[in-house]
Amino acid sequence: MKNNRPYQKELPDKLYFKIGEVGEIAELPTYVLRFWETEFTKIKPKRTSSGQRLYSKNDIELILKIKHLLHDKKYTIQGTRQYLKSKKPEKETDSSPNILDDIRSELKSIRDLLT
Repeated sequence: MKNNRPYQKELPDKLYFKIGEVGEIAELPTYVLRFWETEFTKIKPKRTSSGQRLYSKNDIELILKIKHLLHDKKYTIQGTRQYLKSKKPEKETDSSPNILDDIRSELKSIRDLLT
């Protein structure tokens, strides 16, 4: 399912990532990540008691999407902000009703075969 989004990567199985790790994953300098944090309020890493940023997988996916929009699609920062505001979160739920209808239909046909 992730193949239709070229900006997504397979992330290590961890809950939180330090800024250096995120920089390596996104192939971005850490100062860019800190700048984007000020420009895109949806990027909200947690902070340790010492102030160190801890990014979640959702944060990283958003960063990768922002990078894709800015670098590949050539959006401006303002354009990227507007795009992110206008889009619903990308979940697989958009196709869920169709999948559920297909499953329901298939189950009914199996039930009919059994009776």
